[in-house]
Amino acid sequence: MNWFKGIEFAQPGFFWLLLVIPLMIAYYYWRNQQLQGVLGMSSTKGFASALKSPMRIWRHYGIVLRSLAFIALVAALARPQSALSWQNETTEGIDIMIATDISGSMLSEDFKPNRLEAGKNIAVNFIKNRPGDRIGLVVFSGESFTQCPLTIDHDVLINLFHDIKNGMIDDGTAIGMGLATAVSRLKDSEAKSKVIILLTDGVNNMGSIPPITAAEIAKQFGVRVYTVGVGTNGSAPYPFKDQFGNTHYQMIPVEIDEGTLGKIASITGGKYFRARNNIELSEIYQQIDKLEKVKIAVTQYHKRTEHYLPFAVIALAILSLEILLNNTIFKGALT
Repeated sequence: MNWFKGIEFAQPGFFWLLLVIPLMIAYYYWRNQQLQGVLGMSSTKGFASALKSPMRIWRHYGIVLRSLAFIALVAALARPQSALSWQNETTEGIDIMIATDISGSMLSEDFKPNRLEAGKNIAVNFIKNRPGDRIGLVVFSGESFTQCPLTIDHDVLINLFHDIKNGMIDDGTAIGMGLATAVSRLKDSEAKSKVIILLTDGVNNMGSIPPITAAEIAKQFGVRVYTVGVGTNGSAPYPFKDQFGNTHYQMIPVEIDEGTLGKIASITGGKYFRARNNIELSEIYQQIDKLEKVKIAVTQYHKRTEHYLPFAVIALAILSLEILLNNTIFKGALT
């Protein structure tokens, strides 16, 4: 049955010819009736014990074989074909750098389990939904560095994303440095669209490059920046350990420089978002995903292979079999 998988018929209208088969059978029956003679007898008891030839069960083999041959011939005329298709996809591409804050305040637990882990998990989902893009990762705190350059190997990127944690670099919030480092990774890109997603929960207080200066540099290189401020309104629970290793919480104020983040986005043609919980942060990544969609040019190819020959051979073989049987085994036997 696998042979019939993917078979299509180029001329299916020929299947209407199958309506001829009932006419063939009807004509065969009528002709047989005309050939029968009538003999009057007073009694048929004398024929009751006569042996019946086992060949009688084959008396209608001719019409059966001719019908099968006709079906095979019609199938051949309908031109059975198997279709093989494939497509080439060409993308103009988007290069995306994710710049994420890993400062101490990102351990606050107004997000679950905390801001840093929530941001990592949601960003990983974002990465998985964009298999055709090159994506990289910059982390910043008191300074910044590239955790992963632009890559299409998202498995490597995701593993490096899971490895980031607070304490990898000196504490602080160097937003300008984080943005500048991400821009340096995109400035030579030839992608149609160059994007930075910058996520932070604080105010720039470290680094030698002011955030607005970094934004102007991004604009010069055609880089669009989406800024995300993470943190609930008011204050958030922050964990700390006492001298005995026990975890305690204290409420710390949420201080996000929304003015600066909004200006960075405005200068570069991006957009500023505020996330107050996991759900809002996930929705923000979904919005960015929709805003940054690449056009895909698809060229489809089709190759069709004709399969009428096997049906024609079957029809010829059946007709040859009938002729052979008529002139050998059943010659005169069914009359």
